[in-house]
Amino acid sequence: MLDLVIRGAEVIDGSGSPGLITDVGIEGGQITVIGDAGPARQEIDGTGLVLTPGLIDTHAHDDGAFLRHPDMTFKLSQGVTTVVSGNCGFSAIPFDPESDPRKASGGILSGLKGGFTDLSGYFDAVLASAPAINNMMLVGHNTIRSMVMDDPKQAPSQQDLMAMGSHVERALEQGACGFSTGLIYHPGKYSQTEEIIALAQLAGSAGALYTTHMRNEGDHLLEAVDEALRIGRESDVHLHISHHKSAGKPNWGKVKASLARVDVALSQGQRVTLDVYPYTAGSGRMIEYFDLQRVNEDFASVIRIASCPAYREYEGQMLKDIARVQAVDITDLVRDILTAPRGADTICIQFIIDEQDVEHNLRWRDMMVGSDGIPNLRGKPHPRLYGTFAKILGHYVRERGLMSLTEAIRRMTSLPAATFGMNQRGMVRAGFQADLLLFDPATVQDTATYDEPQRLAAGIRTVMVNGKIAWQDGQHQMAGSGHMLKYRSGSYAG
Repeated sequence: MLDLVIRGAEVIDGSGSPGLITDVGIEGGQITVIGDAGPARQEIDGTGLVLTPGLIDTHAHDDGAFLRHPDMTFKLSQGVTTVVSGNCGFSAIPFDPESDPRKASGGILSGLKGGFTDLSGYFDAVLASAPAINNMMLVGHNTIRSMVMDDPKQAPSQQDLMAMGSHVERALEQGACGFSTGLIYHPGKYSQTEEIIALAQLAGSAGALYTTHMRNEGDHLLEAVDEALRIGRESDVHLHISHHKSAGKPNWGKVKASLARVDVALSQGQRVTLDVYPYTAGSGRMIEYFDLQRVNEDFASVIRIASCPAYREYEGQMLKDIARVQAVDITDLVRDILTAPRGADTICIQFIIDEQDVEHNLRWRDMMVGSDGIPNLRGKPHPRLYGTFAKILGHYVRERGLMSLTEAIRRMTSLPAATFGMNQRGMVRAGFQADLLLFDPATVQDTATYDEPQRLAAGIRTVMVNGKIAWQDGQHQMAGSGHMLKYRSGSYAG
């Protein structure tokens, strides 16, 4: 007898093929039957609903969240069953238990704790908390540079480069899917291209990925794309460009030229993939975006405070509104916030992206989806943390018709699973792990807003993780069935 059968749903299997109304049977955590299924210990009526593989978030910063918030409600509630963490050069590993993880990342790696030092130790620590969803890890350049170099503003010595390389190699040996950079952030922004090539080559040799928050996404976007493509070529590594955008009104429309460069590279045989988040605002550590000697007033005027330990009353407000009420210059306000105690941990939201660019990105044939959410649940985080994937399904598929439902599912399931080396995941197929999403295509929608960013998605009926019902009709089932994933090797066994 099967453990569970979902009967009569329209099964969109993740391949891009049309849906088929049928049954799906599950036993021992795996999909075992697609078609007429016999009796089961538990049944779910899928009539009128769509059944797909669990969704995959290609760009997450959930390293610390798996320890602080193992329920992972903000991802599970929108149908996400697997994330790729360690992005933008910030990763949980390698980790010095005696150091402050904010040293390199501000609040992005908040929540790290425990005695682990490497990826295997991190996986053990996370599994001890019974995580709700699966996690695949990258090893981050900013993290290893901060750990290895006494003065990360300097060029690395040969000894420094070898030490950084040893951390990359160890993480890859233990199952990391690649090496990530955040070249606009401290300390990655001080690195030269040749340093990144030397480290990315290690990922290339392992058949893994090089993922990047490029050096510039605004005025010098195209030069940054050229640098990323050069790194990919010279490292012989699969290049993945994170959260592709053109930031700042003077640069709106540049995504077309940027994607054209990628198309040329693809036509020449280079391995390149991309992801995008479906919002016109980004988010990150505020101190990274300002020179306190020359505060950019125009940029400050499009910033909203998400999390501010020094001034909690500012959370959820635009800087320009705070400045107006207080009758202070906005540039002085920026300096005051960022020089206050824990001011460097302030997370902001920047309204810098054109909706037409978002849609152009989503129309590109293999564009994947990454939330880029920062799981700091205090304050008013960016709504993408809770809403990204439901917004794709509701707004961009059903309402805007930018792509078919089957194509959207392919881009959020089988394509990222294949790209990031997730074995037996990303498709509704016999023998694959039963990571599944059952939803109502007529009502699925994000409800998270900038004012109420922690509202749950609508239309999500059932989410299964490794064969266990993890989310059911708006209620967390606390199954704790998430796995830690090793690149092209299945689950970490501990």
